[in-house]
Amino acid sequence: MLNGKTAVVTGGGSGIGRKTAIKLAADGANIVIIHMDPEEKVAEVVKEIEDLGVKVKAIRMNVADFEAVKETVGEIVKEFGSIDILINCAGITRDGLIAMMKEEDFDAVIGVNLKGTFNMIRHCTPVFMKQRSGCIVNVSSVSGLIGNAGQGNYSTSKAGVVGLTKSTAKELVKRGVRCNAVAPGFIATDMTANLSEKNPLIDMIPMKRMGTADEVADLIFFLASDAASYITGEVIKVDGGIAM
Repeated sequence: MLNGKTAVVTGGGSGIGRKTAIKLAADGANIVIIHMDPEEKVAEVVKEIEDLGVKVKAIRMNVADFEAVKETVGEIVKEFGSIDILINCAGITRDGLIAMMKEEDFDAVIGVNLKGTFNMIRHCTPVFMKQRSGCIVNVSSVSGLIGNAGQGNYSTSKAGVVGLTKSTAKELVKRGVRCNAVAPGFIATDMTANLSEKNPLIDMIPMKRMGTADEVADLIFFLASDAASYITGEVIKVDGGIAM
């Protein structure tokens, strides 16, 4: 059980982040949602988590902003007393072929997906080191492992998350901190709403269907729990076999 622990979930207002925040809360964790979603959408998540009997707070913040992340982490520790679990789920896409990709589209995706993950880890690390405990789960993608045409920026950002995960795991393991990543494939979320079950891409998946946000959240929850206490530096695919 995660009773009394505090989990920070970036991108927690929707999709995989939302499902993860709810699963952690259902197991007793207090939740801080970092988001850039519409307030009414986040209010629904907050209400659902409050009904589970734990403390919850939603903070609107761009994880790509180094100083904003620093300030926010300090506020969370002051209010909640600690940060025990960090789930880096915030992510955006700005798809396009490399030959035509705009610089701002490349920079925006790297800023949120990779730098945002670094920013959160960077400012939570002193908290974890002082506690000599902590757990980090980063959301990468199979696109970061095998690449994807039309997603040079996204694939690059998610490949970077893999390297960051392994480096973080090696640096912090002696301080009692674990760091792992999940690599989802085609998952049914708002980000993939333009993909239908009849899309030719679905035929590339051995399981012949898209995954669900709950299926990814289940793995994140496992990696954040004591059941995974001997696992660090791993990148686990949740992709229906597309990258096997």
